[in-house]
Amino acid sequence: MTLYSKIVGTGSYLPEKRVTNEELAAQLAAKGIETSDEWIVSRSGISARHYAEPEQSSSDLGVIAAKRALEMAGMQPDDIDLIIVASSTPDFYGSFPSTACIVQKKLGMTNNCAAVDVQAVCSGFVYAVSTADSFIKSGMHKNVLVIGSEVFSRILNFEDRTTCVLFGDGAGAIVMSASQEPGILACKLHADGRHSDVLRVPGSLSNGAIAGSAFLYMDGQAVFKLAVSVLEKVAYEALDAAGMTSDQIDWLIPHQANIRIMNGTAKKLGMDAEKMVVTVDQHGNTSAASIPLALDVAVRDGRVKKGDVVMMEGVGGGFTWGAVLARM
Repeated sequence: MTLYSKIVGTGSYLPEKRVTNEELAAQLAAKGIETSDEWIVSRSGISARHYAEPEQSSSDLGVIAAKRALEMAGMQPDDIDLIIVASSTPDFYGSFPSTACIVQKKLGMTNNCAAVDVQAVCSGFVYAVSTADSFIKSGMHKNVLVIGSEVFSRILNFEDRTTCVLFGDGAGAIVMSASQEPGILACKLHADGRHSDVLRVPGSLSNGAIAGSAFLYMDGQAVFKLAVSVLEKVAYEALDAAGMTSDQIDWLIPHQANIRIMNGTAKKLGMDAEKMVVTVDQHGNTSAASIPLALDVAVRDGRVKKGDVVMMEGVGGGFTWGAVLARM
């Protein structure tokens, strides 16, 4: 019997603190930095973002999203036999213990299931889904909890308006289970380390202190050009692998980073804008959390239905990119 993996539950969470463009512009103006709602919207499509409270970590956000996904799937935490967390803002600077292990603890799990983090920045969720798909198809795991969770507000330089207006905090989660019918139809992943300098946090730990900068740095123009170039190609690679064409896609759920990149991708795939799920206006770029956040919103408001074909794709620092084609 051929094993497949299928998405059986989705969940998401945005922190309560919501900051509009007008509110952020006022905060920046107090520091002598000029920006405006019009400037931010015209360049990114973002109207607001959410920030975690000081005591909230990536695992805290991820646990709430995970509980909602488990509830939809009709499962208890100990039904899960593998946890994969995609995050660039782990609970601990040295990335250990893994955020996945902290999530396991906070979910009260006692089954000693495997738990691991994946780091591919904004492509992290796509990488994590592909990893879960492979584990399930191999028969090694049956029910996998995949989480994308970020607290990017912790690494933003609020004196750099080119980056601080773009990012927010949030979490999204899915439950993937073994199935006799196809769910994940194709996965394609790529990376090009030659562009590792265009999006990074150029700090390292040395003698118990941070050497370099712990703030996010982004070459916006370089990222934009790379994203536009690779997203179309990887989408068609996934379609080719599944033996499908773009007109068979019901919904496009791209990484929610920039509405111009998203619209450009939809146009190149020959898809109407109405078939693209857009949530970036409400939470900004939440890195690895953005795709599962958008997926959960569309599932819960009834747009994405059982049997629909969904294309999920993202690009991130590294430089990484990938796509997942799934039948819900």
